[in-house]
Amino acid sequence: MPNPTAAMLVIGDEILSGRTRDANMHYLAGQLTEAGIDLKEVRVVSDDPDAIMGAVQALSVSYTHVFTSGGIGPTHDDITADCIAAAFDTPIDIRDDARALLQAHYDRSGQELNAARLRMARIPDGATLIDNPVSTAPGFTLRNVHVMAGVPSVFQAMVASMLPTLTGGAPLLSRTLRVIRGEGDIAGPLGDFAAAHAALSVGSYPFIKEGVYGANIVVRGSDAAQLDVAMQELSAIFDM
Repeated sequence: MPNPTAAMLVIGDEILSGRTRDANMHYLAGQLTEAGIDLKEVRVVSDDPDAIMGAVQALSVSYTHVFTSGGIGPTHDDITADCIAAAFDTPIDIRDDARALLQAHYDRSGQELNAARLRMARIPDGATLIDNPVSTAPGFTLRNVHVMAGVPSVFQAMVASMLPTLTGGAPLLSRTLRVIRGEGDIAGPLGDFAAAHAALSVGSYPFIKEGVYGANIVVRGSDAAQLDVAMQELSAIFDM
C-alpha cells in the first residue's frame, strides 16, 4: 500500500522578500520521511487571502495532508486562520478552549490578554487544536489541513504534538555512494541502473572539491534489504 502523501504551504511576505529564511520545510520533510508520509509538494505564498485560499483548496484535494506554517499570530497580517476557514466555507470565531489556554498563559506571565493576543484564539468551527508547549497559542487541524506557526521553535513543537496522531506508512530509507567522476561520465550506466531498479528512487548530486568533479549517488526506498542489494550492484558498476 502506498504511503500517505503531503504538501506544505509556507505563508508570508517575509519569506518571499528574502528577509526571512525558511527553516520549517527542511524540518518537516525530515519528520515526514521518518513517519512514512511522502512530502510531494511545497508552495510559498504571500500574505494575500486569495493566494492562501486558492493554494489550500488545491492542495487539500490533491494530498492526504497539508501542513501550513506562518500567519497565525496576533498582528493584522496574521490572516491564515481566517483564510483557512474561508477556503472551506467554515465559520470562525474566538473559541472558549483556545481562549482559556491563552488566559492561563498570560495570567501566569502577568500580562494582559488584550484584543491582539485574543486573535490567536480564533479557531474555525469543527477544528481540532494542535498543542503548542512553547508559547501556548494553539494551531489547529481543519479537515486534512494542519495549521501551525511560522516561528521555527514553535512550528517544531507543534509538529511533535500532532504528527504522532497521523497514520504513516513505511519510512523512506536512503543510501549514498560517493563517486569521484563527473556526471557526464556516470550518466549512462547510472541511467541503466535506475531503469533496472524502478521501484527505487535514484538521484545524482554533483559537487566540485579542489577542482575535482564528483557526485553523490543517492538511492531511496522503503525496503532495507532491497537497498542493500542495489548498493552492492551500484558499487560494482563504479568499481568502488
